[in-house]
Amino acid sequence: MRLVSVAHGTRHATGNDVAARITAAAGERLGVPAVASYVELAEPLFADVMAAGSGAVVPLLLSTGYHVRHDLPRMVGAGLLGRPLGPDPLLAQAQAERLREVGAEPGRPVVLVAAGSSDPVADRDQRLAAQYLGEEWGAPVQVATLAGRGRRPVEVVTPDHAVSLYLLSPGFFADRARRESGCELVSEVLGDHRLVVELVVQRYRALTQARVSA
Repeated sequence: MRLVSVAHGTRHATGNDVAARITAAAGERLGVPAVASYVELAEPLFADVMAAGSGAVVPLLLSTGYHVRHDLPRMVGAGLLGRPLGPDPLLAQAQAERLREVGAEPGRPVVLVAAGSSDPVADRDQRLAAQYLGEEWGAPVQVATLAGRGRRPVEVVTPDHAVSLYLLSPGFFADRARRESGCELVSEVLGDHRLVVELVVQRYRALTQARVSA
């Protein structure tokens, strides 16, 4: 069964390329055909990919929101739909590595900056992501969001903090987070980190094994 990933999509080609690289790497690991798709703003669109055939669908989304709860179930057709990529301890491990890459020392307080959502379920997911990162990093982690519900980076970040970008791809939100954090230590986005690829592989296997067991 093919792997189908689905990201939000952006007008920034570099952001869409991240989803494509993650998907290609995971497909190679699994030894299955793999295609990256997007909800909007980029091609191929998820609806078109699923109309052309089924697959095990791994959303490259970091929390629950409207797309996860409404759009994807409506468009998945006969495919197998997994849960959002985050929150997950593997992502927290990747975030900790990204923080160390910019010189943050474990134990320094962190603000996790997420894109945000108007869906209250996303609040739960972001708090859990912060909990996972706090356990991995060994220091308090607060949450700030760039849109939707929650406090903004300017309300949370102080000079004592490091900022962990809880974002998959570069682009508008990552640039905005850097501007609004006013912090010297800001991690890179998760990108095609090896642990992100590993998580996609795990999610695909969980979906396909569940189908065999059913």
